[in-house]
Amino acid sequence: MLPYATLDEAAAALGRNLTVAETLWFNYSAKKSDYCLYCHNILFLFLLFSVVPLPVVFISLWRSGGFDKYKIQPKVKLSPSETFKCYKDVMFMFFFVVGPLQLVSYPSVKMIGIRTSLPLPSGWEVFLQLVVYFMVEDFTNYWIHRFLHGKWGYEKIHKVHHEYTAPIGFAAPYAHWAEILILGIPSFLGPAMVPGHMITFWLWIALRQIEAIETHSGYDFPWTPTKYIPFYGGADYHDYHHYVGGQSQSNFASVFTYCDFIYGTDKGYRFQKKLLWKLKKGVENGVDQNGGSYYVPTQDLKSD
Repeated sequence: MLPYATLDEAAAALGRNLTVAETLWFNYSAKKSDYCLYCHNILFLFLLFSVVPLPVVFISLWRSGGFDKYKIQPKVKLSPSETFKCYKDVMFMFFFVVGPLQLVSYPSVKMIGIRTSLPLPSGWEVFLQLVVYFMVEDFTNYWIHRFLHGKWGYEKIHKVHHEYTAPIGFAAPYAHWAEILILGIPSFLGPAMVPGHMITFWLWIALRQIEAIETHSGYDFPWTPTKYIPFYGGADYHDYHHYVGGQSQSNFASVFTYCDFIYGTDKGYRFQKKLLWKLKKGVENGVDQNGGSYYVPTQDLKSD
């Protein structure tokens, strides 16, 4: 809760007039407790899990030829009932694990210094903090993910998430309850190292979940803005990890590709892409390496 009763008091404390954004923040948050503001995360996550996957889910159910060419595993088709079951399972875990976790984790957020006060951070401050959050989460998640692909971690915990060998957006948070708790650690480390404003924290949680939904969408759209982010993995990169499944020792990173490249855990993916490229060239030329003709359906050039 802000320690100011009026806008004039806030301006006097800052020694300047409030910006438009700060005025909006004051009007919204002045009478709300910090705990109430933090618990907004529950509403945000519910909306993100429920709404963000819908456009691609509708495209997948519709199976229009115009979009089908962007489906990474075009032979896999989930029925509406199977898709809805995934959503129901995610919502069950949301209400019984994610939501309660958010409710009880507020003391740790206060302890690390997430603030709700004025002034608001600058755009550059928010951007740089988000970069740190993504980098820290990606590196930490990489090693936890590798652990979860060990025999014990996979059989006891991670295999739930891999039930979808051709993932959909709703399946991004689909996981064992223990995995949800464990992977909350990487998401929290960045804000703990570089604490910021509650708005930055909200934005971080939202962007991270949107990114996860996109990489689990099952579609590799050429116009996706994230393709312009250096070292970004994306849907095709993570889809390969799901396709290989429990035996996968490749593409562990959650967001970027540098960890997999440095530690050599992207070799299977790079080999497959090179093989598919050669196959595609052969199909376009209509001949194999021995000079004979052959035909391969276009969809078979996808990583399915």
